[in-house]
Amino acid sequence: MISCLDFLSFVLEWIYVFVLFKMIHTFLPLRKNLLLRWAAFFAGGGLFTVIIYSNDLAGLLGAFLGMLGYMAVFHQGHWVEKITAILVFYPAFIAVNYLMQDVGSRCFFFVTNAPGEMSAGWTKEQLLFSTLFHMLSLLLRLLFWILAWRILGKYLQQITWNLSVKMWLVIDVLMLAPFVAIFTMLYFMPENPLLVYPICGASVFSSFGCMYLASYICLSVQTRYRVQELELKQAYYQERIKEEERVRAVYHDMKNHLLVLEGQIQSQETAGMIQKLQQEVESYEDYVNTGSTILDIILREKAEIARKKQIDLSVAADLRGVDFMEPLDISTIFGNGLDNAIEASEKLTEEQRVILAKAGRVQNFFSVLIENNYAEEAKDRKKRTAKQDDFLHGFGILNMEKAVKKYHGQLVAKGENGKFTLKILIPISQ
Repeated sequence: MISCLDFLSFVLEWIYVFVLFKMIHTFLPLRKNLLLRWAAFFAGGGLFTVIIYSNDLAGLLGAFLGMLGYMAVFHQGHWVEKITAILVFYPAFIAVNYLMQDVGSRCFFFVTNAPGEMSAGWTKEQLLFSTLFHMLSLLLRLLFWILAWRILGKYLQQITWNLSVKMWLVIDVLMLAPFVAIFTMLYFMPENPLLVYPICGASVFSSFGCMYLASYICLSVQTRYRVQELELKQAYYQERIKEEERVRAVYHDMKNHLLVLEGQIQSQETAGMIQKLQQEVESYEDYVNTGSTILDIILREKAEIARKKQIDLSVAADLRGVDFMEPLDISTIFGNGLDNAIEASEKLTEEQRVILAKAGRVQNFFSVLIENNYAEEAKDRKKRTAKQDDFLHGFGILNMEKAVKKYHGQLVAKGENGKFTLKILIPISQ
């Protein structure tokens, strides 16, 4: 029976190591080397399971120095980010380890009335209860960290590594309080649960609160950049609309002038040149008419970019009857969608550079479809974009989702067998 409980304790301990390992490397990425990743996991088995007692300076310092070395050896990132990870996770797992160990021990001695030292002669029943309470304390610790991961996982995934040093230092200053509190309480204060337990609980709460704070700061900064980007795009397209109107007026006059010249000049060669110019003017005026001025501008601009990059862009769009969408949302959906398709097509051979875009009303829905080929490559799942500065880039899909949700629509993006498909369906209010 004791052997079975010991085996269960072993399994629970390593599952706990995996959960905490996943949380930490979600907060701060591991180095790319596969051997280092495995080494980080097994090193975490010795570090995260450290048992802390009251007045245990060696255990507290050893765990801190171990955490310091662990971050330095196995994790990427700036030094201030590594310090943040230590200040966030060290008080939490030290406090939880201490609480589970201390509570399990007190419950065991309360139930069994066993002598304080095992060497004093524990009975087989007491040994069994000792193993049982140890296993239960490990189970509670595991359940606690699984719950923490369920609650905090999405916030950890939202944290980027591009915050400024000042932003990280704000979090570090806030985390100094629980870090100093847990260290001081466990070493200097008497072994009194009424004093130690609330401090441990507050330390854990502060650590988790700082994880949320880091996520909130990241999202706030990203939102600010997205708003600025959208405002710049809106201003840009408004200027393009004015420019388009001016150019159309010039082309209209040019067409009339060409008609006059065509009637006056008898040279066959000159007449041929005039006819060619007339065709270009007509193709410009009739190139696209979707029923939305801003979409006309966007499609004309993207078509010119695609032409320069030898990309075959085919568009069929009709926004007549879809007058409920704001121009900024139209530019967000089509501008980002076509930008992403063009960027993916650039990496392909010329014969594979094909983009299909369709948009229009289908019964009581506004439907958008953008398809393009792409190069299937192994990508880091945490990165939103292939560009180096993924903090400022890679918000295309995020912005589009936000615009679509504004109208209670759905966006589905799927890449399979070298083809990327973006589908949007927005209900049209009757």
